[in-house]
Amino acid sequence: MAEKKSILLLLPTLQLNGSSETLAALKKKAAILPNADATGLEALAASLGGKTVDSAALAGAEDALLVVNGDEAALAAALEAADRRTLIVVAAADGVAFYGLAINGKAGSVDRKVCAQDIAVTIATISDLPVVEDCTGAVIYQVMKNPNLKLEEIKKLKEALMRMESVIQRDNREPWDKHDCA
Repeated sequence: MAEKKSILLLLPTLQLNGSSETLAALKKKAAILPNADATGLEALAASLGGKTVDSAALAGAEDALLVVNGDEAALAAALEAADRRTLIVVAAADGVAFYGLAINGKAGSVDRKVCAQDIAVTIATISDLPVVEDCTGAVIYQVMKNPNLKLEEIKKLKEALMRMESVIQRDNREPWDKHDCA
């Protein structure tokens, strides 16, 4: 199973309300928080285990949280490197945009005021990163497809565990005998 990955783009010169092909691609499926204050987000990302890289290193990186400082070219590189298991968070001059994994692309603009702590804990929640014990942020559920994301994941894991236990109790490994992973 592929691991979840997050890319945090710190783009202080980018205006989310600007117009370009890259911004249009982002805004098409992003939830935008125009009332976001991302001050201190880079330090919080480091506390989550974020690794600072340049945009050229995005394609091959395997770290759970990548932090990129840059401009619109970095945004284009991140959108190119992303797959269905990637969360992209863009901290721009005029707000923050969430794009990709578990994000409701139809949310549009969310008027909730958020701070860097909220953004960091939302990234951690979606990407399964450990949160530090002195965290005071709140998950930004308004940008998520399913506010009960973690409950659904736990439910699926419990169901899979029950199926595996029933197979073990029957002492019948038929489904696994057909695969090399057994």
